[in-house]
Amino acid sequence: MLNRLTDSIDFQAQALTLRSERQRLIASNIANADTPGYTAKDFKFADALSQATGQRSAGASPLAMPTLQMATGAANHMNRGGSPAGAGAKPELGYGTASMSSLDNNSVDMDRERANFADNTVRYEATLRFINGSMKTLTTAINGQ
Repeated sequence: MLNRLTDSIDFQAQALTLRSERQRLIASNIANADTPGYTAKDFKFADALSQATGQRSAGASPLAMPTLQMATGAANHMNRGGSPAGAGAKPELGYGTASMSSLDNNSVDMDRERANFADNTVRYEATLRFINGSMKTLTTAINGQ
């Protein structure tokens, strides 16, 4: 029972971490919109979340409950994929393609970046609210009415 509770919270915590990383990348893209030769960076959130939680993306049902691996922080604990278990997974970065060619070879599309920034912000807030709601529910369950 406890594992089901912590697995759900761990999954949401991984999602929150990845949303934060994506927000940082989008902000970096926006900040470098006028930098000659700058290539916009991003990553596929669903793939990064699957990688971070240890899911297999091939053949996995989108409705299936995520299978999470143990996350621990001590150096002598089990490893996951060559790095210590509990170490934050780094998403595989991709590069944005320019929707319109520019003279300075900059691939940042400000309209796309603004839309991505707003979308990611809403999703970050939703994940944060879910975690807060889960914590309040657990606190109420522990303390009683």
